[in-house]
Amino acid sequence: MTGAAGLAGKMTPAPPGSDQAPDPAKLLFGLEEPPPFPKDNIFPITWETETPRLLDFYEKGRDPGWSPATLPWDTLDPSAFTWDQRYALAYWFALLSVFDSSGPAVFARAMILTYETHEEDPIRKCFFSIVRDEVAHEEICQRAIAALTPGGPFGYEPETPLGRLAQNNARWYHHNGARYWEGFKKGISRHPLPILFTSFLMGEMASSTLFHWMHRTTTIPVFKEAFRRVGQDEARHMGICLTVLEKLLPKLADDQRASITKQIRAGYVFLSGILYEPPEQFWELPATWRPAHRLLEGTARAAGLGILSDEERRENWRTAFLKLKGLLEPHRIVFPAIPEIGIDGATVAFDPDDIIPVF
Repeated sequence: MTGAAGLAGKMTPAPPGSDQAPDPAKLLFGLEEPPPFPKDNIFPITWETETPRLLDFYEKGRDPGWSPATLPWDTLDPSAFTWDQRYALAYWFALLSVFDSSGPAVFARAMILTYETHEEDPIRKCFFSIVRDEVAHEEICQRAIAALTPGGPFGYEPETPLGRLAQNNARWYHHNGARYWEGFKKGISRHPLPILFTSFLMGEMASSTLFHWMHRTTTIPVFKEAFRRVGQDEARHMGICLTVLEKLLPKLADDQRASITKQIRAGYVFLSGILYEPPEQFWELPATWRPAHRLLEGTARAAGLGILSDEERRENWRTAFLKLKGLLEPHRIVFPAIPEIGIDGATVAFDPDDIIPVF
């Protein structure tokens, strides 16, 4: 026999009295607890709230009020630019995409970590909202590159020498992005939440200022609006990081304070790749990269993209680090020296094996 008839033939009658409801009190005598939950497992899942303010950030971010698809892309006319201007504009977004396209994966991995370490429910929810925002920021890069250089960043053949330089430079940045991701994967489970959030906060502080600045100086309408919206998101992310750190910093152990000092210096090295200029401590770049980069940025700036000058970027970075210094020093965290932007502090060696890379 097969099918339902076969299954019915194998069934045995229920024992006598099974139609009676069991006595809960008697069942308790035979009660067994499950085995202990494994370490670093997402279960058991509960929903405690220790920091109600984080729920406010999550609620504000439920509907960010914009979408990449509704930005005024119809105002972007590639034919209004020369080929070199198109290559240069797309190049800048290709570099930005190394950071913004890694954002969804970075924060998704961090969100999983908050489940595994059983952080309070609002922290998990805030990480989820940041993942969604980072996907939107990545999509801006995707749409800009596709409009200006269809098939870009790598699936097209540039028609000018500057275009070929742009494509080669972008490939080198993706090479460094791959190195960064390998380090991040290995490091995220080794570092506690305060170190992660300090690293994230550096990026959010600087990028929030950067995008607000570029919104003011960009003359290309769709990019002007995009930078305004991204800046709003980054400011909300900064508020989330600050709120978490206000809770965590007073509880730090001495070894965690020392790790944060190293992490701040490392954050400068990694994030300067888009917020200032890539230092040699991490970035593997050929001799042609920097002169080509300056040519491309100058061309994009002349085309209307509000790229900050070197001095403006230096001041942007310096302002962000001074804000971070003011937040951390009351908690006995020694601030590292960052002489590249005029910040005094402790001399800290850059050791990629002792920190977590964060873009």
